[in-house]
Amino acid sequence: MPKLSHACQTLLISASLASTGLLAGAVGTAHAQEAPVNDTYQWLEDVTGDKPMDWVKGENARTEAELAATPAFKALESDIRTILDSDAKIPGVQKIGDYYYNFWKDKQHERGLWRRTTLDEYRKASPQWETVLDLDALNKAEGENWVWHGADCLRPDYDRCLIALSRGGADADVTREFDMASKSWVEDGFFRPEAKGGLGWIDRDTVFVYTDFGPGSMTPSGYPRIVKAWKRGTPLSAAEVVYEGQAEDMYIAAFHDDTPGFERDFVSRTLAFYNDELYLRAADGSLAKIDVPNSVNKSVHREWLLLEPREPYTVTDDQDGETTYPAGSLIAMDFDAFMAGKRDFTVLFEPTAETSLASHAWTRNHLVLNVLDNVSSKLELLTPGEGAWARSEFPGAPELGTVGISAVDADESDAVWMTVTSYLTPTTLSLVEVGKAPEPLKSMPAFFDASTDVVEQHFATSEDGTRVPYFLVRPRNLERNGKAPTLLYGYGGFEVSLTPGYSATVGKGWLEKGGVYAVANIRGGGEYGPKWHQAALKANRHKAYEDFAAVARDLVATGITSPAHLGAQGGSNGGLLMGNMLTQYPELFGAIVCQVPLLDMKRYSHLLAGASWMAEYGDPDTADWSFIKTFSPYHLFDPGKQYPPTIFMTSTRDDRVHPGHARKMAAQMLDADKDVRYYENIEGGHGGAANNAQAAHMSALAFTFLWKELAE
Repeated sequence: MPKLSHACQTLLISASLASTGLLAGAVGTAHAQEAPVNDTYQWLEDVTGDKPMDWVKGENARTEAELAATPAFKALESDIRTILDSDAKIPGVQKIGDYYYNFWKDKQHERGLWRRTTLDEYRKASPQWETVLDLDALNKAEGENWVWHGADCLRPDYDRCLIALSRGGADADVTREFDMASKSWVEDGFFRPEAKGGLGWIDRDTVFVYTDFGPGSMTPSGYPRIVKAWKRGTPLSAAEVVYEGQAEDMYIAAFHDDTPGFERDFVSRTLAFYNDELYLRAADGSLAKIDVPNSVNKSVHREWLLLEPREPYTVTDDQDGETTYPAGSLIAMDFDAFMAGKRDFTVLFEPTAETSLASHAWTRNHLVLNVLDNVSSKLELLTPGEGAWARSEFPGAPELGTVGISAVDADESDAVWMTVTSYLTPTTLSLVEVGKAPEPLKSMPAFFDASTDVVEQHFATSEDGTRVPYFLVRPRNLERNGKAPTLLYGYGGFEVSLTPGYSATVGKGWLEKGGVYAVANIRGGGEYGPKWHQAALKANRHKAYEDFAAVARDLVATGITSPAHLGAQGGSNGGLLMGNMLTQYPELFGAIVCQVPLLDMKRYSHLLAGASWMAEYGDPDTADWSFIKTFSPYHLFDPGKQYPPTIFMTSTRDDRVHPGHARKMAAQMLDADKDVRYYENIEGGHGGAANNAQAAHMSALAFTFLWKELAE
């Protein structure tokens, strides 16, 4: 079953450039009586208006003329496109029934193929794949620009799937019922019109649907406020309400757990990021709350309830009395016993100053813990039993690297997929049966020459004395004369951890040229668990920016680089980070790449999904503005100051972070004659690009700009 926690997992994000996202926030209460700010550039918030789009196209042309016309750019774009289109990439698979499914994009299939194979075939170097759905062919036939958003297939036969498709990569999507035998859409099957939300199986003729049902059915964040049960053959308007959230909730959803012998229905009410309620739904439609604090992450697997407190959690048990479990721990007990009032938890993980729980994965009989120890992965195998759970090591974690663990089929086997990656070592995929040696299956090729580079971990000291880790990838024989072109990447929000990983585009676009690459693990992220995230919330947001600045200064102090040769890059919440580096620490950087950013923190909660992030930043329509304005780049801009060369990059189709943020910031800086470039992809959603060609083009623009400013 899907893990049911915080933003219902349908909204969870990663911090990779292609998928950084923002989710959080409760809606504020009393509004401060402050006069509205006169916003000269608010007209640029009209996403597809003629005047704003004329401005966008003009700036795109100017940026292209400067950066994209050279042979060097075209060569880099071609190299990155070749990487993205490569048939040698690892085709990650998901077991559905007897087949292993993969979604694949390459040069011949820009929008992608949903395809399947058998395990015996998958073990081969060149498996034979059976195409189930060809998105390029579908787009041609329908005159659309669909982007794949995933499939939910009905057990036990897996002959019907609910497939989600997005126009141009937006968060809003449609869901259509697909027949696996005929490989065609089901005539008069389930269909959810375009909106943010979802559709999920209960049984063959019933689904949960949470979507836009009309006026008043969406939250201020633009997500569903109502979930219904919908019977086949009836109109969507006839679906019966399962749960209706409050007007200012963030996201309402429901899920069916189809685990054999443990079939259950759950309703999730998300009030804000890391603030949710989970209910067990009975056959008569009544709801029983899983009675834990809203900040606790909750998941259910077979007979087990797992809880991850984000704040100290105190319970009283008849046998043990009062017990407090620390924030960042993982505790477990029998689910039915918990619902009956018992509270005799077993502690499965307890954090230390250096460790945090990155993730966990169930197999049929075991639980694998993925622990971050100073931001590198360590694995542990737990086996449930009477009383204490048995513990043993799970081999495979590299030094200064990242391991990913996921079950092959948690209902039927103890096998897991294990990916291992680091900055200079191509990702490998192994099939691991618990208790047996890993079976290597696939390995990424070396897309760039890493033979002369090394990876190190360092610690900078922030303004308040906090030790801030960062990873450094540099040439082995680097001369520490302060002249190395250096790119510093960061995110620092929503408890997202930046862990080591192989990036062929960074390798080809930056490292192979001799550049230095650094990744800052600043507060606001999840590298040291909830405490690391909570240390930079709201009025303490400045600590994330102080951390990033401390890493920048450390790179200079150790002779790696100097401000003239140091660039910074980040997207989404990391784009807000870049905006604050630009406006508050301009003297530290020689160039800044600011992607799909938040920048106008006075207006952010009124734009698209912005209202969902107020638990992270605060409510600018209340007294919170007194501290929010101290990290609102759009308002911190001073026409009289000197700023480093900057490029803003976003997408017209981003329906999560409004493109108006980047547009308005770029426009006001351009009007003040600052050294600014702007590029907006016309489609692509929050990831910025809808296909490999667009992704390659945007990456090449960023690296070309950085190398031009920092190395020449």
